[in-house]
Amino acid sequence: MQIPGQAGVMILGGACLFPQALLPVFIFEPRYRTLLAESLESHRMLCIALQKPGTLRETPLPIAGIGLIRASVQNPNGTSNLIVQGLVRVRLGRVVRHQPYRVHAIAPLVAEPRESLALDALRARVLDLVDLRLRQDSAHSPEVLRHFAARMDRSPATVEECVRSLRHMPDPGHMADLVAVLLLRDPQARQVILQTVALEERFRQLVRFLRSEGIDPTP
Repeated sequence: MQIPGQAGVMILGGACLFPQALLPVFIFEPRYRTLLAESLESHRMLCIALQKPGTLRETPLPIAGIGLIRASVQNPNGTSNLIVQGLVRVRLGRVVRHQPYRVHAIAPLVAEPRESLALDALRARVLDLVDLRLRQDSAHSPEVLRHFAARMDRSPATVEECVRSLRHMPDPGHMADLVAVLLLRDPQARQVILQTVALEERFRQLVRFLRSEGIDPTP
């Protein structure tokens, strides 16, 4: 699928759009209603960016996700419920226009596939932490497993099935992104994973965030 050279941008306070992930979005602001209408009439794509923290003005972080509008249901009051499927990471370039919604020039960001012993070790460490989280976090694990099963288009999974499926995913980048979507609760942590294109560094950051939430008993 061809990514356009520019696209409309939605700026959200707590959501990141990862490649291949499905994100529900509620449209209610007039400017984003216009963005939705114009996107549906053209390439059905839009960017979703996290709001830059610590700023009073609405400012997107420079790394965002562009996604395809898979479903759009308009409500009687003019609002809409969407399902957006992430396609690729993008860097937001110059602002093409500000009104009625922001349009940025965009450039796709894709990691080069590269196998290494370090990457293998980091993947194994992430799998260990995922296994530990799912076994220890009894309050959230059933929900995570349901979401995992839905994303993998399969029946409800056990912890063992979840970890095994992650282990056999052929794309390590997709594996890291899926773990971030399902297990990282902090939007800023998910943003760090989104903006880290290099695979080894992405996995290092993922290990750091998983450990920082207190699920790793090792020093």
